[in-house]
Amino acid sequence: MPAPDSTARVPPERSSLAPGSPDPRRPAVELPRGERASSHPSGPVCLVPDCAGAAEADAPVALCGWHAAVSADWSSGADGVTDLLPTPCRLCGSRLGVRWPSGWLCAVCEWRHGEPIDDELPPPRIDVVYYLRFEDRIKIGTTARPRQRLAAIWHDELLAFEPGDRLLERRRHEAFAAERFGRTEWFRRSPALDAHIASVAALHDDPWSAYALWTSEAIARRG
Repeated sequence: MPAPDSTARVPPERSSLAPGSPDPRRPAVELPRGERASSHPSGPVCLVPDCAGAAEADAPVALCGWHAAVSADWSSGADGVTDLLPTPCRLCGSRLGVRWPSGWLCAVCEWRHGEPIDDELPPPRIDVVYYLRFEDRIKIGTTARPRQRLAAIWHDELLAFEPGDRLLERRRHEAFAAERFGRTEWFRRSPALDAHIASVAALHDDPWSAYALWTSEAIARRG
């Protein structure tokens, strides 16, 4: 019986690989032991025993492309991989999640995907002081329903949230009274006001992500 033609099962691109290069058909968990290069590379070689492949030139550790990829797969299993959630987060609505060996977590509020939520309980009340910009003016207000409240206010940009109710809002109004337009909640921009808003905004990458996190923390405390 003639020997089977193994070349029929090899993708055409395999023939273009350099000697000693890893076969892309191999699963990520398999190590290519015994696949030695037919000639020694002129530069550094992979540190893995039984591998004589050329080390990647820009790799921080002398590893060939194959073993660098295997190491990355192993590391991501311990650190978690950022990816889209199977379904939107039930707490904050985010689609971004972190995949761990034990399951999914929302990347914004850290809700464990699939964990039940008591829909009969009302959502927790989270009061925030908000900073809105319209042209060269700033509005400082407070609300427990930021999405509904901000949708009703004409503005160009949401600058920051900070947790607080009317007591904190009053303190902010007093602190920047010199910039206030009459008895309104609108203020002229000034170096002092800009610096304060920047310090509040620096605590969180995004105001809405911060609000989602505060909401999930309140739900966790409620049990």
